[in-house]
Amino acid sequence: MPIALARIDDRLIHGQVVIGWGVPLGVQLIVVVDDGVASNDWEQEIYRMAVPRSVAVEFAGSDTAASRLRQWQADPRPVFLLAGDVDTMAALVTAGAGVLPRVNLGGIHAAVGRRERLRYVYLSDAEANTLRRLEAGGTVITAQDLPGATAIPLGELLS
Repeated sequence: MPIALARIDDRLIHGQVVIGWGVPLGVQLIVVVDDGVASNDWEQEIYRMAVPRSVAVEFAGSDTAASRLRQWQADPRPVFLLAGDVDTMAALVTAGAGVLPRVNLGGIHAAVGRRERLRYVYLSDAEANTLRRLEAGGTVITAQDLPGATAIPLGELLS
């Protein structure tokens, strides 16, 4: 089964991810790709507390995740792949060579060097260029906070 959703959201697991996206997509496995969280048992427990027991959660560092993409793609459960930043997701898209044909931009919040593109998406010029490169390679990139909202194509977001 294809991965149900690949999303960049710097908050990682939170209510909007679990209820807003997970429930409508019937997600049964959430994979969090974050090097820091993957090596911190305490943080993992905090994130697990936000997820119903019926949904499995895995934590992986970037390198491990890149090597496991095809496994997750073949998993019979609907899988939600979640990365906290553009560079991590870009590395996964590149490593997966077609496994992640679509990327959803969710909560990417204000930080030094970023500017507002939407109320919930702030990007630096470098991040915008990385996303443009992924899109030029065939990945469909849209910003969408919730499934019922209109998906905004990258070109419109960056214009």
